[in-house]
Amino acid sequence: MSINPLAQRRSFLAVLSTLPWVGSTWAQGMMSNNMSAMQGMGGMAGMMHGAAASTALAPVQAIAAGAPLAELKKLVNTSIQPGQFRATLRAAPVSAAVMQDGTHTVFWAYNDSLPGPLIEVMEGDTVEIEFINDLPQPSTIHWHGLPVPAEQDGNPHDAVPAGGRRWYRFTLPPDCAGTYWYHPHPHELTAEQVFRGLAGLFIVRAKNDPLKDIPERHLVFSDLKLAADGSIAPNDMNDEMNGREGQFALVNAQRQPLLNFAAGGRERWRIWNANSARYLKLKLPGARFTLVGTDGGLLQKPVPGLTELVMAAAERIEVIVDAPQGAARVGLVTEPVERGKMGMVPQEHAITLLEVDFSAVKPDQLAALPQLPQALRRIEPLGTVQAKKRVVFSESMSMAGGVHSMKFLVNGKSFDMKRVDFTSKINEVELWEIANESDMDHPFHIHGIQFQVIERERDGKVIPEPLLAWRDMVNTQSGETVRIKLVQRHKGLRMFHCHILEHENAGMMGQVLVD
Repeated sequence: MSINPLAQRRSFLAVLSTLPWVGSTWAQGMMSNNMSAMQGMGGMAGMMHGAAASTALAPVQAIAAGAPLAELKKLVNTSIQPGQFRATLRAAPVSAAVMQDGTHTVFWAYNDSLPGPLIEVMEGDTVEIEFINDLPQPSTIHWHGLPVPAEQDGNPHDAVPAGGRRWYRFTLPPDCAGTYWYHPHPHELTAEQVFRGLAGLFIVRAKNDPLKDIPERHLVFSDLKLAADGSIAPNDMNDEMNGREGQFALVNAQRQPLLNFAAGGRERWRIWNANSARYLKLKLPGARFTLVGTDGGLLQKPVPGLTELVMAAAERIEVIVDAPQGAARVGLVTEPVERGKMGMVPQEHAITLLEVDFSAVKPDQLAALPQLPQALRRIEPLGTVQAKKRVVFSESMSMAGGVHSMKFLVNGKSFDMKRVDFTSKINEVELWEIANESDMDHPFHIHGIQFQVIERERDGKVIPEPLLAWRDMVNTQSGETVRIKLVQRHKGLRMFHCHILEHENAGMMGQVLVD
């Protein structure tokens, strides 16, 4: 039996909302509060296929807060040749005491580092990384957003077996400076490997960076879900439906660290949303953000005066932050983002991610801050469209055999490793329509290239995209169609998918063959 999830959720809440003292917000809270009782029932309260029953979780206070913000560990270049970066990344279990009581948690990590070490290279560099897989599962390294050949991109067809190793080799083209990251991409195992700790950072630097003299800060946002005994908690039904969001919201693998702002009063922040599913709505009371970069690097010109930054899972941005006048210590918070979650969703609240201490900044320094360059980079719009493709995101629920299961689909189909969904020609400009016909938001990602968002359409209204920018992530809201232009520069098989990792695992992925 197939069930429409939108109708199912709304019909249940509609019944509750007919009571004079009950609203939809209360109804969702009631569903959360009665989760344990409902899980013992059959039908819709049954467990998602493959999902564990809810596990008793550690309290948020189990991890200490307030330590100074840690700098990211860097991967050391062992090559002595100019223009070459060579190193080793080893994925393996590692035990770390992250809880205040000394309880150890076994993570999976690259080079025993959480997050994985930062790789820094220049445009035009040749990168050679030996990957050693000491995990109990096959794995890969996907170089998220980087313009690398398909056979070097760590797609599910190129899994490295447990105990195996391989070399990744690629040369980065000019004009690809940006803020990237890397993570596993094995078939049906990506979500688990990432939530156990496997994710690292990658920066490609420009030879001529107009913002190079501004102090730079790296902020990696991720979350962690720990059971009361300190182990990594398994996914439950809500995780499988909505994407995993742990009770610990971390920055550089720390809980609410303290960022001592540069005495000069201005910083450049590179921000990674490395969460499996959590969206971010970042606010820093009293401060204004100037957006200067997206996934694929700098914009053409700065976008000043922003009071909030909304990021879907896997997005990256660059912003300039000027210290607010008279500020001392302010919390950077993320507020809830309505993205159409289904099921028994707990009430969500704003979360303080880190504290920012501006006390070292002098008022006269703020007055002396120079204007930012108004020309950051030249971006040429992609030209005449030579081919079109349409991607439709949808979902289906069923209770076959009395088991509640859910599939996330692309063009009505679940991902099949043996099926090619599209074919493309190298160097052709393509227009892709990503139509979200599901009940929740889905962030779209395609491997190996950056694209330009052209417009969005919802309820019959077309809104041109205000920024010309290079991206590899774009959020699609329920009922929205997003149109993008792209050009494939390498031959081979590429993946495209929703970057809520549980949705990708559950089938919301396709393949395009470029020839």
